[in-house]
Amino acid sequence: MYKAGLVLEGGGMKGIFTAGVLDLLMDKNIMFSDIYGVSAGACHMTSYISGQRGRAFDISIDYLDTRWYCGIPSLLFTGNLFNTDIAYGLIPNDLNPFDHDAYERYEGNAYSVVTDVETGEPAYLRMKSCRGRNMDKLRASASLPLVARMVEVNGRKYLDGGLSDAIPLERSIMSGNSKNLVILTKEVGYVRTPISERELALLKIRYASYPHIWKLMRNRDIRYNKQLAFVERMEKEGKAFVLRPDHKSDTKRIDKDPEHLKQLYKEGYDTALKNYDRLMEYLGSQS
Repeated sequence: MYKAGLVLEGGGMKGIFTAGVLDLLMDKNIMFSDIYGVSAGACHMTSYISGQRGRAFDISIDYLDTRWYCGIPSLLFTGNLFNTDIAYGLIPNDLNPFDHDAYERYEGNAYSVVTDVETGEPAYLRMKSCRGRNMDKLRASASLPLVARMVEVNGRKYLDGGLSDAIPLERSIMSGNSKNLVILTKEVGYVRTPISERELALLKIRYASYPHIWKLMRNRDIRYNKQLAFVERMEKEGKAFVLRPDHKSDTKRIDKDPEHLKQLYKEGYDTALKNYDRLMEYLGSQS
């Protein structure tokens, strides 16, 4: 295990790029002492820690045609675009069983990044286990505004971690990690643009009682682009090693085309393989 941070950005189905990188890390038996997962990154983090190679890819692909798994029917009848009973219940318990024992043997620190709806601040929920209600910590991290319900954990209500800390590199550094592998799901040169006035109006209505949420969304582009600049600065200073797609892919945030997902997964794996020697040199060098 390397004394270093692993920072996993979210991005919906674009997170399958991360799944490809993590499978390469498993193939090379590379593990990190501190892992910060955001949204899809948090979900893929669990299969990486449990050592279930290919699982993150399989659960991203295998249930796309299931009517009640992802889509308008689920959103209308459950309040969640992704049916949480399937995603966090049926799949890990029965369809593609999660190895809880292997996960709990992990000796490092894993965190699911969420956003507190009352304060608008990020919270970093320790994931010692994925059993029972601990799954709510993952669900909260991946609960996008407007298309998912808020999730309550220990009396606090949370939404997607990407709202408040999309790339928690600063948190990892502040926790003592002078070296970090950062996996981004946005391509080289990506710049986030402001949300539309229509979407902002919907957010103001939906979260009238939680103004921090729509304010976070209103300024999300500014905050995210600042984080990208910080990542690039840390990369130059040797505090971050960054892997990300080389170009914009065909994969959308919500995408049911298996060929798109397979291509992006392969790009993630190939990108990690191409940079493997440099990564080993980076992790093995003195701080």
